[in-house]
Amino acid sequence: MDSHTLPTQKVQSFGRSLISALLLIAPFFFWGTAMVAMKGVIPNTTPLFMAGVRLVPAGFLVLFAGMLMGRPQPKGWTAWLWIALFALVDGALFQGFLAEGLVRTGAGLGSVMIDSQPLAVALMALWLFGERIGLWGWLGLLLGVVGISLLGLPEAWLLSVLHQRSLPGELQLGAALVHDLFQNGQWLMLLAALSMAVGTVLMRYVSRHADPVTATGWHMIIGGLPLFALSSQFEHQQWAELDLSSWVAMGYATIFGSAIAYGLFFYFAASGSLTSLSSLTFLTPIFALLFGNLFLSEMLSPLQWFGVSLTLVSIYLINQRDSLAAKFHRTSAPQADATGLSQNAVTMEELAPIAMPVSKPE
Repeated sequence: MDSHTLPTQKVQSFGRSLISALLLIAPFFFWGTAMVAMKGVIPNTTPLFMAGVRLVPAGFLVLFAGMLMGRPQPKGWTAWLWIALFALVDGALFQGFLAEGLVRTGAGLGSVMIDSQPLAVALMALWLFGERIGLWGWLGLLLGVVGISLLGLPEAWLLSVLHQRSLPGELQLGAALVHDLFQNGQWLMLLAALSMAVGTVLMRYVSRHADPVTATGWHMIIGGLPLFALSSQFEHQQWAELDLSSWVAMGYATIFGSAIAYGLFFYFAASGSLTSLSSLTFLTPIFALLFGNLFLSEMLSPLQWFGVSLTLVSIYLINQRDSLAAKFHRTSAPQADATGLSQNAVTMEELAPIAMPVSKPE
């Protein structure tokens, strides 16, 4: 074997791994930065119009890319009904709640609230598909929720709990909390998070009847049309104050934050582990917070930075849960008895990770 062959193979393998990792992370980078771009445009337009612009043109771009790749179009009423349901939940509802909530909250905070959805995805994937989460996965999800809570909840409430170990008197019944969430838009972001979680799970069913890339394009077009209809009915002067920089920002949110990000995300969602993939959405608020600070001067407190740290740890635990479980199993495996057999062999075998079958489009 040539002495240069092995190093060359290692370089090529590393390059492929790096490209795969970048493609997997790309949707969350684009979503986070698109949130910042949309927040900057909000003062010059209306939320429903902006949501429609982000969906419909991007849908046509995804369909065009699908045609270039030779992707088949949906066939039959079953496929179109699944796509229509997908469009309603992940298109109209998700983008509508997101845009309306973004009016009332910051880009970083809004992204954090939306990305509380992996826990819902994990629970639904466990229930519907039997995806194994495991001890490390649950620990990661718990840390992610705690991190998002530190980022999303008002710091005064958190400090009150830490110092007094109880909520302030006026919050005992949660009335003030609910009122503040309504005023600040967090509840809309939580509804957007739930819509995205349901949409992520729905994609597994959609992919059984239609190509995932083509279905993604159609769901964006179908889901964006009701947003345009509502905008024309209830909003005014949607584009009167839009300047060149605003159109550029909306173009970025449309092309990169929707067309490319949605296409990559739902392609991976159709064939990979939903829990691992959705856990990477914890990266979205990290990017949104960093770029929100850079371009919109959105500042983070030390408590919020602690929440960011917990979020990053949660990503590692969720995505490395299988390897961590294997390492823990090796280090804690019982010694063999005199017969050379492990006393707990049956139990450990029963606890081995369960492989989830990958659904393929019919």
